[in-house]
Amino acid sequence: MSAPPDLMRLADVVRNSPALSQRAKLAPVYLMVKSDDAGTVLGFADIVTVNSSQSGASFGLVASSETWTKFAMAVPPVGYQSLVGMIRMGHLRVDGDVLVFGRNLLFLEQVFAGLRPAAPVESPAAVGAPAIEPIVGRYLRLDFNGRPHRIYFEEAGQGIPLVCLHTAGADGRQYRALLNDSEITRRFRVIAFDLPWHGKSSPPPGFEREVYQLTTDLYVDTVMAVCRALQLERPVVIGCSIGGRAVLHLALRHGDYFRAAIGLQSATHADPGADTRLRDLRLLYRPDVHGQEAAAGSVACLIAPTSPRADAWETLWHYMQGGPGIFLGDLHYYFTDGDLRNGLLDRLDTERCPLHLLTGEYDLSATPELTAELARLVKATSFQVMEGLGHFPMSENPAQFRKYLLPVLDRI
Repeated sequence: MSAPPDLMRLADVVRNSPALSQRAKLAPVYLMVKSDDAGTVLGFADIVTVNSSQSGASFGLVASSETWTKFAMAVPPVGYQSLVGMIRMGHLRVDGDVLVFGRNLLFLEQVFAGLRPAAPVESPAAVGAPAIEPIVGRYLRLDFNGRPHRIYFEEAGQGIPLVCLHTAGADGRQYRALLNDSEITRRFRVIAFDLPWHGKSSPPPGFEREVYQLTTDLYVDTVMAVCRALQLERPVVIGCSIGGRAVLHLALRHGDYFRAAIGLQSATHADPGADTRLRDLRLLYRPDVHGQEAAAGSVACLIAPTSPRADAWETLWHYMQGGPGIFLGDLHYYFTDGDLRNGLLDRLDTERCPLHLLTGEYDLSATPELTAELARLVKATSFQVMEGLGHFPMSENPAQFRKYLLPVLDRI
């Protein structure tokens, strides 16, 4: 096979999408797609061109015919679910101007997804009569680290407190399905708060003079300050991604306080991938790149291809709304300061604080293999790989996620 499967379909993807057509007109991009040394120039501009004879492609996407074939499957294998995912796994190479590729991450992911067979159109669930959700949102005012903070949190239900920690660069909206799940809220008081600088929690006064950077101490101290301010007794903590790392630090430092910890996408460290150039370019915080769109484009590869389209895009929308530089600051904790390959886990007592681990099979960052190794190291109370889920199980596919979460909550 000398070219990606159904390459002509890419032109129709752009032509038939008002959003993609507008993007192509406002920010033209030309690239070379190569398969087994045969290349085709694509131009996405005022007029979409395929098999164009014009030169001047800013960059090339180079992969084998086998790789493009796997990418174009209706349900691609793990590691082939997106362009960035294939780069992380070493299946796809970017030649030329990587920055131009980085500026167009989300656009290109949407376009190239058109190589796959058209998915059935998902009919949105009818709301019916107007209804008010049982979620209550409030602001918590407290002094923390010698500065005033105003932290937003949402809650629903009654019973055992269940404190939910969101992912890097996002906010508590990721847990909306748990907050609306009556089977959970009749037994648990579900609480999801936005970290300072995130969502509806503003940064502290003077933030304009600072560079935001999340550290282990800051994360753990923030969670404990919120829990104590809300006067929570023996809560359960559940966290995903950076939250999945934080539950490990919380269990280490405050294991007597928490009834149990649930780690979603937990690992001792994050897999940086085979090609770190996109990360090294600091795409998430530079004036010549839309940082929040780049954030969504960089994490789209971590979502399972079988996740409902509406839920997957709502997850990405949260990333598109983050504050400037906040995702980058969170990643300092995820990749550097919060790395637990330092022997500290030897002190984690899962008898004192039971630890349940759940990891999506499509996660390329905190992979099932990394979580399995963590489970072995700490003698986790339970560990399961979640089929059909990626890095954001609670928001990308809530219905599938609850099948794995409910048995864990039953044990608690």
